[in-house]
Amino acid sequence: MISSMKVDVIVPAYNRAHTLGRALDSVLKQTYKDFNLIIIDDGSTDETPALLEKYKAYPQVYIYTQKNSGVSSARNLGVKSTTSPWISFLDSDDEWLSDKLEKQMAFLNSHPEIKFLHTEEIWVRNGVRVNPKVKHSKSSENIFERSLEHCLISPSTVILDRLLFNECGPFDEEFIVCEDYDLWLKIMAHTPIGFINEPLTIKNGGHDDQLSTKFPAMDYWRIKSLVNLYKKNDQLNEEVKGLIRNIIIKKSEILLPGYIKHKNTKAYEEVAQMLKQIMQN
Repeated sequence: MISSMKVDVIVPAYNRAHTLGRALDSVLKQTYKDFNLIIIDDGSTDETPALLEKYKAYPQVYIYTQKNSGVSSARNLGVKSTTSPWISFLDSDDEWLSDKLEKQMAFLNSHPEIKFLHTEEIWVRNGVRVNPKVKHSKSSENIFERSLEHCLISPSTVILDRLLFNECGPFDEEFIVCEDYDLWLKIMAHTPIGFINEPLTIKNGGHDDQLSTKFPAMDYWRIKSLVNLYKKNDQLNEEVKGLIRNIIIKKSEILLPGYIKHKNTKAYEEVAQMLKQIMQN
């Protein structure tokens, strides 16, 4: 029997009226009922406000609106507006299988040492199911080391302890993209994480308004995150710092020639300076 552990489910949304209803309905259909659903309308200018009107009738639904400030700001507002011991995230274009929360809470109930838990997921691109590449394997084996290259944990699969979020977070609102990569690395650097090897989330992608599509130079943000982790986390041992340093060098060697080719002087100087800091440390 699962002990009652309330979850705050946080859904940020910006101009996603065409997918938001599907995401919200997948939360309300959960077999695990001890949750609040917190929706952050991040300044939408489409039909999102009208869509949200029908969800105001649900007693477990809370809706907040802010001027458009980005997904990190919206998620952070959701966390600050709630108090439950567990926090879960769902992106507005994704959806959950009906037993997602039930299976995660059962796992947490039987593994009290775990404060961060993610799951396998189903990938759908432009309405067609696709198989992730081997490099995207979400196995818990060497998850921190493998996550240095690129983010392996989707926000829509995550449940974490509020105290852990407060200790390692919030999401860095400076990051336009890779904000999840940044926070997960801060957590994984010193916290064991749990994994359910069963797809409990449907991750929908391939659409034009996806952030990873709009901002192709993702490694610029990954380098910023890695440099911050390297410089500010005094819990890292020399082996881990060496791994981080090598990834920064690898990514910089790819980005810098591209910046020269495209005459992006500002980005070149930023990345070159970050690389210099690491090489001198």
